[in-house]
Parts: sequence; structure tokens; C-alpha cells
Amino acid sequence: MDQPLRILAAVAGMAFCSAIAFAQGGSGRPIRVIVPVPPGGPSDTAMRLIAPKMTEGLGRPLVVDNRPGANGVAGTDIAAKAVPDGNTLAVGNSGTQAINASLYRKLPYSPLRDFTPVTQLVTSGMVVAANPKVPGGSLAEFLNAARKQPGRFNVGIAGATGELTGDALWFQTGIKMNNVRYKGSAPTELAILAGEVDIAMLTPLATRQHIQSGKLKAFGISSSQRNPVLPDLPTVAEQGVTGFDFQIWHGLFAPKGTPDRLIRAVHREAVSALRVPEIKERFNTLGFVIIGNTPEEFAAIVRREVEKFRKIIAESGIELL
Repeated sequence: MDQPLRILAAVAGMAFCSAIAFAQGGSGRPIRVIVPVPPGGPSDTAMRLIAPKMTEGLGRPLVVDNRPGANGVAGTDIAAKAVPDGNTLAVGNSGTQAINASLYRKLPYSPLRDFTPVTQLVTSGMVVAANPKVPGGSLAEFLNAARKQPGRFNVGIAGATGELTGDALWFQTGIKMNNVRYKGSAPTELAILAGEVDIAMLTPLATRQHIQSGKLKAFGISSSQRNPVLPDLPTVAEQGVTGFDFQIWHGLFAPKGTPDRLIRAVHREAVSALRVPEIKERFNTLGFVIIGNTPEEFAAIVRREVEKFRKIIAESGIELL
């Protein structure tokens, strides 16, 4: 066997042994994956799509444990305080792991000190969605109506990323809105459909079907690029809100102190799941962009995101929670 083949064989053998060690280390015990949002939300959907493949690769079942509440704070805090033995993982997003660090005066966990990033799974822009009864056929028309009636319109809040995205948009365009918080994307979606709130920042996954059926209308998408699921929907920046670019990402984390060999095993199986053609296609149809980076790359992104949102919150004067 020549040198390159020996190296490949050695790497494959190490990966195989690592997976066996991971399975043996838990004695077949299920791995709890804490998801700090209700079932049906984007973080929940992302994890459930890759869990079967990861279960196969790790040799241990992954059990999703939904713990919604308080912009993801409740479930994320449980994950932060879990024993770092490889039996607990968590799905975090740009809200729980970046925005909450500055949005809350007293956060019970530290996104940077209490977690080890495993891999960033997917990212997506958010749709500025509205109940059909809301005035305006475009973002500009709605903003003009809102300026004339300060405080009239209610915004459904699914999580910290949506809240900050909305607050930044209203601040930048000079209008006043009322935030109404819900325990995740799914209940916020129901609220805007029922007319309990007027506007919400939701993912293409949560809004596409309702937009197509006329049950919701859309004023724009928060990312700098249009979303392939809604290619005709212009970005907020395209409509005159210069430089506006907010995206929600979802990633896999472990409690700080989880052994590195276990982090590497989970990372490898998560990335492998993201590369399965059927899973890739499913994510694409839901409007997600797949990432699958290394723990080190993801950690650097989390640090940058924390600083980015800290600056935005400080400069805009957004009220802390």
C-alpha cells in the first residue's frame, strides 16, 4: 500500500474507533439534544432532519428535547448546566448564542463561556411577513402607514433574532411598533395568521405556503441576498433600507468541558448528515443554506456575532430585557 492510501486508511480507522468509543462511552444511552424552541420551529426542524443519520453514525439514538421559553433562554440555560459527558447536546441559534448575550441584563448562561460550538448547521434570512389586513402592498407603503399611526401595529416575536431584526428595522426607518413575545416560530406563525399580531419576522419555511395561498403577505427578506424559495421577494436593502442584512443561523453545541474526542465525533456525523443528498435537497426546499463548518470556524463566527449584535444594541438604544 502506498503512502497516501496508508494515510487514508489510518484516518478512516481513527474515525471508526472514535465512533465506537463514543457509543461505548454512553453504553447505548440516548443522547439528549435540547432544542430551546417548540416543535416545528426552524431550529427543531434542522435537528430532526439530521438526527436519524447522526444516530446511525454515532451508534446511539439522538432524542430531541424541546424546552421553549423566554427567547430560548430557558432551554439554553438547561443545556449550559448539563454534565459535559457527551450525553447532552444543544441546538443554538443566532438569538440564543449571540443576541441574548447583550439583549438581556442578566442572562443565566454565557454563550461564550458555557458552550463548545460543534458546527453551524444552516442559515437563512427572515421574511417580513404581514397579516393580509395590514395596510400596504410594499415595505415602503407599510412604513408610511406606520409612521402616521405610531404604536398602532403589533409585532409577533418568535425569538431574539427576529426581535432584534425588527427593532433594527423600525429604528432605521423611524417608526414605533409594539413587540408581543411568543414561545417560538410556530406559535408566532399561528398568531399572525389569526390576526393577533400584524407583523412578524419568520423564516421562508414558516411563510412560503401562507404567502402562496394569500393567508399572509410579505414585505421583504432580511438577508442581503434573495432567498431561492421566494425568488421574487425583494430584500429589505433593495427597498431602500441601506445595508440591512440580518440572518438567523442554527448550530449544534455541547456543554463546555465535553471531551474533545466526543466533540469531533459529533461534528463528523453532523457534517456527514448535512451532505446526504436527500437531506441537502430537503434543506434547500425549506430555504436554508447549509454550512457544516469546523468547531473552530463556528466558534470564531459566534464570537464575531456576539460583538456585532452588542454594537447594534448599544448604538440603536434597543431596550434591554
